Amino acid sequence: MPKQTTIKKPISLKGVGIHTGTDVTLTFKPAKDNFGYAFCRIDLPDNPVIEANINYVVNTERGTNLEKNGIKIKTSEHVLAALVGMEIDNVLIELNSPEPPIMDGSSKFFVEALEKAGIKYLENEREEYIVKEVISYYDKDSGSDITVIPSENYEVTAMVDFGTKILGTQNATMKNLSQFKDEFANARTFSFLHEIEMLLDNGLIKGGDLNNAIVYVDKELSETTMSKLKTAFNTEKLSVKSNGILDNLTLHYPNEAARHKLLDVIGDLALLGTRIKGKVIANKPGHFVNTSFAKHLSSHIKKEKRNLVSGIDLSKPPLMDVKQIEEILPHRPPFVFIDKILELSDKHVVALKNVTMNEDFFKGHFPGKPIMPGVLQIEAMAQAGGVLILSTVPDPQNYLTFFAKIDNAKFKFPVVPGDTLIFKCELLSPLRRGMSLMKAQAFVDGRLTTEAELMAKIVKKSEA
Repeated sequence: MPKQTTIKKPISLKGVGIHTGTDVTLTFKPAKDNFGYAFCRIDLPDNPVIEANINYVVNTERGTNLEKNGIKIKTSEHVLAALVGMEIDNVLIELNSPEPPIMDGSSKFFVEALEKAGIKYLENEREEYIVKEVISYYDKDSGSDITVIPSENYEVTAMVDFGTKILGTQNATMKNLSQFKDEFANARTFSFLHEIEMLLDNGLIKGGDLNNAIVYVDKELSETTMSKLKTAFNTEKLSVKSNGILDNLTLHYPNEAARHKLLDVIGDLALLGTRIKGKVIANKPGHFVNTSFAKHLSSHIKKEKRNLVSGIDLSKPPLMDVKQIEEILPHRPPFVFIDKILELSDKHVVALKNVTMNEDFFKGHFPGKPIMPGVLQIEAMAQAGGVLILSTVPDPQNYLTFFAKIDNAKFKFPVVPGDTLIFKCELLSPLRRGMSLMKAQAFVDGRLTTEAELMAKIVKKSEA
């Protein structure tokens, strides 16, 4: 897995807020491992911080808006899209206003600023959610739907149908994040004339001009409307080009609207707080359906995390059978409590035990109600951890493993005959002076049954 990233130095941009019309300064600042993205309101007492978290989305009117403890951030999506597109994982975003500067209505200027700041690699590996199955969300009111399917990269396809002759149907596809900077970052936001009128009547888009939004003229342009627009955009001349766009703004791409919708999808899904390895297919996306899908996907990810062994294929041949395990561990029947090693790396191990009615401990625990003792589940997890630790030495048969400490042991569900126990142990810190600290968990049918933090020491038999 690639390392996490941040920026090398702070960098600032100045502009206006699209709706407030006030001057805004945005500063990107470096952040540590596992920080993620967060906004800091430096214009408020105590400089409150709002994490870029899907749970803080409060509304999606004219952008994706966040709120935490009464503190608001508006139109977060273009900034977040730039960070994802540049593959930067950890950044603090300081603002002296509730909304970032609109700039030209795209992510272009944020991308350019991040490039100038430079990218710094951190110590920890990047977290990534690997899509293993089709996950979908459908909004019946709008007819919009978003689906994610397995893929080797983070891909996004946006398919839009605006139901108007002036714009019609458009599609855009990003096959890899490496395309974002040159092919999607400069895709500008857009609006239809009837929407502009409504926004003006409600005192919004005070920071709008003809350089930060594409305006598609989807209705007759009356003299009254023309007067309102001239005032709002502070110009004496307005016209409609042959392609139906207000004034003389030139499209970057024929499908710029679809590309911007794709940009919005990337920015909104950044609120998941984890990278996605999968292909997102968005049909008629918008901020509401984007964030609703993100909440749906977030719930799915949380369920998978609770079942940390969901991706293990029990039909595959094991890395080690019980005979090979006995070549590493000093334990012998009836005190060998793992049957197979399914996965093994320098940082983790996954082991299996088939719990049968013939286990010796069921004779007394308990007659008529056989339950595997919790202490033996801990021992089994420790044996799996022993395989992990002893695999780091060239002659494991000459070593013993001893418990040093057990912390935070929890027993959630009884284990009974017929259960298949899956053990997963992960090192919490590097092996030092023969001492190891690991997180150990046991699962039955994907349900967590037992967990604990285990400390152990390996010692040469000759020194024991």
